Amino acid sequence: MTRKRRNHSPEFKAKVALAAAKGDKTLAELAQKYNLHANQISTWKKELLKNAAMLFASESQLSKESTEEVDKLHAKIGQLTMENGFFGESARSLDRAQRKNSLDKSTQLPIKRQCELLNITCSTAYYQPIGLSAEEVELRRIINEIHLRYPFMGSRRIRNELINKGHNVNRKRIVRVMRDMGIGAIYPKPKTTIANKVHKAYPYLLRDIEVTYPNQAWAIDITYIPMAKGFLYLVAIIDWFSRKVLSWRLSNTMDTSFCLEALEEALQHYGPPDIFNSDQGSQFTSTEFTQALLDRGIRFSMDGKVRWVDNVFIERLWRSLKYEEVYLKAYITPQEAELEIGNYMVFYNEERNHQGLNNLTPDEAYFGRQRYAA
Repeated sequence: MTRKRRNHSPEFKAKVALAAAKGDKTLAELAQKYNLHANQISTWKKELLKNAAMLFASESQLSKESTEEVDKLHAKIGQLTMENGFFGESARSLDRAQRKNSLDKSTQLPIKRQCELLNITCSTAYYQPIGLSAEEVELRRIINEIHLRYPFMGSRRIRNELINKGHNVNRKRIVRVMRDMGIGAIYPKPKTTIANKVHKAYPYLLRDIEVTYPNQAWAIDITYIPMAKGFLYLVAIIDWFSRKVLSWRLSNTMDTSFCLEALEEALQHYGPPDIFNSDQGSQFTSTEFTQALLDRGIRFSMDGKVRWVDNVFIERLWRSLKYEEVYLKAYITPQEAELEIGNYMVFYNEERNHQGLNNLTPDEAYFGRQRYAA
């Protein structure tokens, strides 16, 4: 039996895209909230960012009369979407628990009407579940700790870890708890290097070249940051000579915009490098990104395919960040992740010594020890 195709109104797509662009939830959380696939949300967000400028360009061309008509039409479509679209689909395709979670007390649609559309009783809507037992809370804490330390482990290996810690838990229960927590084995990891065959790839310029001074070469890369639910993408730019993190950004989608923001910040604070190195990901080969470099006379260098060693210093940054910060904590919100990762980046630049830098910190190597001390 084929699954009925879901048709979403422009209003619903805009609502979801704006929620994604806001950046305060992971794609996994948004996918669960709106009953959508994460890839669909990512696509809508990219469309929103791509076409946002067109809205302002065309706004002055609309007459007052046509604007009022559009507003009325949007209101009418929004009401129909709320009653017959979103809730109707939920009532037909979701189980009882999911239908209850679809209730939204912040909308103008009364809870009673929402219950009717979702085919649940009002008593169900107002029922408050009993809290988790202390034993269940402790189990979830341990499972979360194991997952953050060993994110590649699935339910079978987590059960073995629990047994070693003296907790004889049924594997089915572990599967249920992991599902409730929204976590799972991160293997294979989210692919952060997705090439675009249409975009131009540049040669690798750093092979057999000795980097001897700051701003001679920069490197950029993207990694994933596991969260309590889902994950975020982190992009960072480092100075090859000093290992200094020049800029970084978090995003719930892997697009060009947050990479450009990191690039513009680094250029504004530290000036242009001679060479800029990246992998062949579509974010870095995009016209917007490459043009931002070429317009400033920066030579663009790209890693060979599947050659992480070509960007070895930023790979070492990821390893240090994850084992010294990320895997030791369970970030609940993107805001928390941004705060804690920001604190680590300050520590990494100002306090963390590197053997490869003769035990200097990245800031000391970049600015010079005497100047930095002053």
